[in-house]
Amino acid sequence: MRSAATDAYKEFATARAGHLFRSACLLAGGDTHLAEDLVQETLGRMYVVWGRMGKVANPAGYAQTVLVRTFLTHQRRRSSRESPSAVLPDRASRDSGGDAALRVALLTALAALGPKDRAVLVLRYWEDRSVEETATVLQSSPGAVRTRAARALARLREELDGSLADLVAG
Repeated sequence: MRSAATDAYKEFATARAGHLFRSACLLAGGDTHLAEDLVQETLGRMYVVWGRMGKVANPAGYAQTVLVRTFLTHQRRRSSRESPSAVLPDRASRDSGGDAALRVALLTALAALGPKDRAVLVLRYWEDRSVEETATVLQSSPGAVRTRAARALARLREELDGSLADLVAG
């Protein structure tokens, strides 16, 4: 019986790890090392409660909630963090679309936002969650989520300061 639960967890973790990593990268502002740590911690926490997951209707949604809360907890522990670099290293784009500069600009602007602002934007626009779902994950009210999303988008536009139009047109 125990091996069946372990096999089910391994299957779940294998299927969801890529999606969790992409979300974690956005939350971490492009820091892939932090994103890997967040996913690892999320999957570890999921393993601990996996036997009780029969009560959870949507394990994938629960994993996303654990990921966001893990990220926010990590952000509160700033004393143990490395200081971020202002300049991202050059990396080759994996796709041939040539939008590497656009991605870097967006990740840099996203990284400049506060952790809760990033979490709201990732949940609302990357994860395509409703205001109510986002409020539940962040343990906040829907009105607070709407306000934070509007202000975070305004700050994101300020961070991009017209550079987005240059990158899209170029």
